[in-house]
Amino acid sequence: MMNSSDESTNKEYIKMLSGEYYNANDPYLVDLRNKAELLYKEYNLSTETDISMRKEIFSKLFGKVGQNVSIRAPFYCDYGINTYLGDNVYMNFNCVILDVAKVIIGNNTMFAPDVKIFTAAHPIDCDLRMSGKEFGKEIVIGNNVWIGGGAIINPGVTIGDNSVIGSGSVVTKDIPSNCVAVGNPCKVIKYLEEIKK
Repeated sequence: MMNSSDESTNKEYIKMLSGEYYNANDPYLVDLRNKAELLYKEYNLSTETDISMRKEIFSKLFGKVGQNVSIRAPFYCDYGINTYLGDNVYMNFNCVILDVAKVIIGNNTMFAPDVKIFTAAHPIDCDLRMSGKEFGKEIVIGNNVWIGGGAIINPGVTIGDNSVIGSGSVVTKDIPSNCVAVGNPCKVIKYLEEIKK
């Protein structure tokens, strides 16, 4: 999707994906965001019966789309092309993905309403922040994960396979596989083997 003839613009896209500071107002990045916005707005206006149209939008919007992906409108994202969806992913109403870095979502993962996935970050130093520099950190969500309503997944987080994130949680650090984690900040409260006993 990148235009290799525009080297300076491509550099900003490459810096963005590699977690370096980049200029979010770069014309190429603005163009990518505008294209994504047109696609998700078209998706949000479609209906459940527009199956073939929705599949076509997914194929243009996302970096990868697995089989049997279901997203309830409205849905919002920054770029779309940096988001990779596994098979049987389900997102309920009003999910947001700010994918300035890669977002990798595994198979059979479910999102309740209002889940927010934020790879985007800004410098803490105000002078650097005011210069317009931004950066992002990749987020990885494993297979068979369930994320409760209103949860926020922050930049750089990995959530392991089979885990459950409680409603309203703010995930600031990695969550291991096979556990239930809740709260702000989100912490493990039990492991699945303890529940089965």
